[in-house]
Amino acid sequence: NRLSSLQTLDHQFPSFRLHPNLGLQHEDLRSQIWCIPTLIKGHEGPVRGIDFHPQLPLFVSGGDDALVKVWDLKQKRCIFSLKGHIDYIRTTFFHHELPWILSACDDQTMRIWNYQSRGCVNIIAGHSHYVMCAQFHHEKNLIVSASLDSTIRLWDFSVLRKKLT
Repeated sequence: NRLSSLQTLDHQFPSFRLHPNLGLQHEDLRSQIWCIPTLIKGHEGPVRGIDFHPQLPLFVSGGDDALVKVWDLKQKRCIFSLKGHIDYIRTTFFHHELPWILSACDDQTMRIWNYQSRGCVNIIAGHSHYVMCAQFHHEKNLIVSASLDSTIRLWDFSVLRKKLT
């Protein structure tokens, strides 16, 4: 059996059709929404974290190969890889202003990478188990992280920002 339509609970989008070659199409012809699958390979193993850059045509991914990869959205190819973690990378996020990427890893650390210089600018340690998620605050010089050590931690990177910018 193939899926032929989807219904949302709030009925904002009454239904979608699954096109055999082009993906999902909203039945309201005034606003067609298509999900065109594009296969992009580059990691050795599962990919766990991904984020789009807020302004540039880039996205970042992290996976079980312990690599952070920066991708060109237009060319749909990996531009470069960042190495340093020694275990599964759970999440990756771009900073909204600075040329930074944040990665959270099962090696119990987070790293801040400069994607322009292609290097690690800081290693953040303090969790006693896997760091499952970490993200930059949109306005403040803060990182929030969550870990299997049952803690949520806030990290102030004001000093690092002043030093590096």
